[in-house]
Amino acid sequence: MSTPKRIIHTLAIPVLVAVVLELLCLTQGQNIITNAKSFDNFVVYTAIVMITTMALSINLNSGRFDFSLGSMAALSSVIGAQITYSLMSGQKGSSFVMLIITLIVGVVLGLISGGIYVILRLPPIITSLGVTLIYEGILYTLTSGKYVMKTVQNNSMSAFVSTWVYAFIIITVVLIFMIVVFEKTTFGYDYLALKSGQKVAINTGIKEVKNALICYGICGGLMGIVGFLNAARNTTINGGQLNFGSIAIMFTAFLPMFIGGYIGGYCNEKVGYLLAAVCMSLLNSTFAVFSNQVTASTQSIINAVLLVVFLIYLNNNNLIKRLFRP
Repeated sequence: MSTPKRIIHTLAIPVLVAVVLELLCLTQGQNIITNAKSFDNFVVYTAIVMITTMALSINLNSGRFDFSLGSMAALSSVIGAQITYSLMSGQKGSSFVMLIITLIVGVVLGLISGGIYVILRLPPIITSLGVTLIYEGILYTLTSGKYVMKTVQNNSMSAFVSTWVYAFIIITVVLIFMIVVFEKTTFGYDYLALKSGQKVAINTGIKEVKNALICYGICGGLMGIVGFLNAARNTTINGGQLNFGSIAIMFTAFLPMFIGGYIGGYCNEKVGYLLAAVCMSLLNSTFAVFSNQVTASTQSIINAVLLVVFLIYLNNNNLIKRLFRP
C-alpha cells in the first residue's frame, strides 16, 4: 500500500470520530473542546487511556490476561502519595517527585506480580486475580478503606493537570520508550518471537522467564503513571476498591486496544494506540457536553456497544468490503 493510502487509512477513524462527535455537540450549541481547561482535560485523559492500553496490550498480546493493572495503579499512587507527602507536604514540585516514586513503586509491584506468575506457574489469569485481591487488600489497609484526599490535593498536583504540556510530554516520552524498547532492542525482538511462537522461540534459546518479568515490570511502571495521572485529575484516590473493584480501570482500555490494533495495521502499532486514545478522549469530552443527559451508567453502556460493534466489524471486515465493492 502506498504511503498516501496508509496515511488516509491511519487517520480515517480519528477524523470520522472527531467529525461525528463535533456534529453531535453542535446540536447542543457547543463544541467538543470549548476552552483551554477542556483541552487540558482532553490531553490528560488521552495520556491515561493510551498508557493503560499499552500496558494491557503487552501481556494480553502474549496470552497473559492481567487483571491486576487497576490495583497496581491504585496501590502505587497511594504509596507514592504518602511517601511524597511525608517528604514534601505538598510543596512546590512535589507532583514531579510523586510521579517518579509512583513509577518506581509500579515497576516493583509489576515485578512482584510477574514473579508470582513465574514461580507458581499457574495460568496468568488465575495469578492476576490473586494478585489483584492482594493489592486491593494492601490498598484498603493503607487507607482504612477511605478516599485519599489530603496527600493529593495540593497546589503542585493542581498545577500539573492545569496545563496540557506535562501530559503531552508524558505521552511523547512513553510513546518513544515503547517504540524503542519493543521494536529496537533485543528484548523487543525476543518479545515478538515469543508472541509469534513461544515453543519455537524457547527452543532457539530465548529466555521466556526473563522476558515475562521485564514485561510485568514495564506494565507496572506504566500503570504507576496512570495511577498518578488519575490521582492528579480526580484529586482523590479510592482506597476502598475491594472485591475486584479496581478492574474497572483495565476495562477502559479494551475498546481503544482493538481500535488501536486496527489502526496499527496501517502505521506503527503504538501510534495506533495513541490515535485510539485520542478517539476515546474525544468521546469522553462529548460525554461532558451531554453530562445532563448521559449518566455514568449510560456511558458504560455506550462504550460496551461501541466495543461490540467494532468487534463485529473486525470479524466481518472482508464481507463488508465485498458488499460495498462495485
